[in-house]
Amino acid sequence: MRNGSVQHRPFFKVLIANRGEIALRVMRSARQLGLGVVAVYSDADRDALHVKQADQAVRIGEALPAQSYLNIPAIIEAAKASGADAVHPGYGFLAENEDFAQACKDAGLIFIGPSPQAIEAMGNKAGAKEIMKKAGVPIVPGYQGADQGDEVMLSEAGKIGFPVMIKAVAGGGGRGMRLVVDAASFPDALRSARSEAKAAFGDPTVILERAIQNPRHIEIQVFGDSHGNAIHLGERDCSVQRRHQKLIEEAPSPAVTPELRAKMGEVAVAAVKALRYEGAGTLEFLLDTSGEFYFMEMNTRLQVEHPVTEAITGLDLVELQLRVARGEDLPVKQQDIKFSGHAIEVRLCSEDAARDFMPQSGRMARWQVPDGIRVEHALQSGAEIPPFYDSMIAKLVSHGATREEARGRLIVGLEQLTALGVTTNQAFLISCLRHPGFAKGEATTAFIGAHRDELLAPRADAAFNAALAGLLLYVTNPRAPAWRAGRSLSATFPLPAKIEIAGHAHELEVTRERDGNYIVATGARRDRFEIAQLDSEMIRFRHDGVMDSAKFLREGDRFYVQHRGIPVSVNDLTLAAPKAAASNGGDGKVRAAMNGRVVAVLVKPGDRVTSGQPVLTLEAMKMEHVHKAGIDGVVAAIDVAEGEQVTTGRIVAEIGAP
Repeated sequence: MRNGSVQHRPFFKVLIANRGEIALRVMRSARQLGLGVVAVYSDADRDALHVKQADQAVRIGEALPAQSYLNIPAIIEAAKASGADAVHPGYGFLAENEDFAQACKDAGLIFIGPSPQAIEAMGNKAGAKEIMKKAGVPIVPGYQGADQGDEVMLSEAGKIGFPVMIKAVAGGGGRGMRLVVDAASFPDALRSARSEAKAAFGDPTVILERAIQNPRHIEIQVFGDSHGNAIHLGERDCSVQRRHQKLIEEAPSPAVTPELRAKMGEVAVAAVKALRYEGAGTLEFLLDTSGEFYFMEMNTRLQVEHPVTEAITGLDLVELQLRVARGEDLPVKQQDIKFSGHAIEVRLCSEDAARDFMPQSGRMARWQVPDGIRVEHALQSGAEIPPFYDSMIAKLVSHGATREEARGRLIVGLEQLTALGVTTNQAFLISCLRHPGFAKGEATTAFIGAHRDELLAPRADAAFNAALAGLLLYVTNPRAPAWRAGRSLSATFPLPAKIEIAGHAHELEVTRERDGNYIVATGARRDRFEIAQLDSEMIRFRHDGVMDSAKFLREGDRFYVQHRGIPVSVNDLTLAAPKAAASNGGDGKVRAAMNGRVVAVLVKPGDRVTSGQPVLTLEAMKMEHVHKAGIDGVVAAIDVAEGEQVTTGRIVAEIGAP
């Protein structure tokens, strides 16, 4: 499966058929090799950083992926218009699409990745499992037949035995994947998985697998070249996941011994050589508690988590991709690869962990990255995070001589990161890294599910955060007396303040004393603050004899405070109208929980529904989110249509009395 008989395939300008941080990552290595770089962009990304930093940039369509980043003819035309002679697909979108690889080849462009035949053989989960099975690689029991009928799928699931996994045959990243615990919930899960897979990859076909309980998710990084050489670069442990999407990855795995690494690496290299595979690839396995491993799938592309492998090997994986695509021999042999220290990566996502990881879009008002660790991102203060693409907005990567050193550096880096204006999973990631189970290297794919309450538990200083937020709301209030060091004027909020943090309301009163200090009263609690410095972004203060500081951002009724590394989102409810039961649909109105696109309307006017019954599905950041009725009743109106883009809080359905 060579890309052709010509061994040397020079190219001089690379079009990157992707967006965001991966586009910038590819640009960096391409420029180091003296190559020109071309960006593509949708209407939503017109002002994005990857567009600004490319040598050239070409518009390829409207915001939705199907109209832009999945639009093969538009991307091919962009390459021709810009004079690019090679295309790097990044990851996601068309990275594992054999039709795209073939279209590049037909247009005379070098596709920086494996051949269309290899992508077709291994990018399809069903086909890959058959190939591996014939090669003697252990696979997870399942069904990957051509008959996709609902009854057949339910029957096959019963034969496999619940719980089962439904998986889209195309793509990855958790899209089109559902864990189903019983036959009753299978039909809805199947419909949802197919819909999500169709939207993300253009293919609704799925396979079924037995769900192996509490495994490790271990992947082996491989490389092949056009001369028949193949190597592996060790493993990555990607067990910490939510919604079947990875959140934390590390190399090496705490669970993999040198003997097991050699065995898994040997299997992976044998597969690459059998395929005559070219470029970067990853074989993914489930490792059970007994040490047995099972092949899941092969990703025929660069992985999001490739930086941890780069950190422990000292190799530039994108550079290797570019060199292999030019027809060069792999510059390293298996015996040359050495592993140094430990690396951990976290994925910073624009999502609300406390609300079932609900995607968040909007304006990132303030963005500052820490020193001392690697941060891959495409953000700047004021950047818009659109609702159309993946929720991952950055990756933070640490490297240390030991795992504990890498973990400590990453925690500090996350605490120093400033990401205010859009809710992210920053605090949740810190909780994961600090958890004793993760610290001991014991995390499996069940980690977040098993420890979710602990990971989301309010911090011990939650009451202090409320007091600090109250103080900041007062001193930044345009109507409040201007703060000035040494001021002796006494002042009080015109009425008790009311704020909301993580769904909990706090009523408080702020008083400025004649000595210039502040008292924040919350019930029986009284916190005394002495302000040493205050500007538009940061406050330094003394509390209980300790000089401390916090970052903050005020935007209308929304306020963000970051104290000791943990960002807190605060709603100022002081002057807000009282909320009815509207937020949970108790008034009969179903509201959009996020900016998203309507992909399924499950009921129609006149239908009787019960509380908790699904009525509509929105897609945001490549994931589907079912919206349910808040009361028993009759559907009075459906206020949206399939395909329509809606904003957070918009009424999408109305339910009246039965």
